[in-house]
Amino acid sequence: MTTRNDDDESPRVPIVCPACETTARIPLSDVADRLENHNERLHDGETVAKVDPDVADRVADLAASDMGLLE
Repeated sequence: MTTRNDDDESPRVPIVCPACETTARIPLSDVADRLENHNERLHDGETVAKVDPDVADRVADLAASDMGLLE
């Protein structure tokens, strides 16, 4: 359950777990810990749940562009 607090103002990142058939939007500051906990508890540490691949690709493209790697 998500409670309303300062996290309501922070960016939320979509995560997906195809094995559990679940999706969620997690505050950016919590993404790494929440994914690690989910994968440890439910998937024996295997990286199954992850940031939505489309979002991860877009962030990588933006970072590469910002660093001048796509020119």
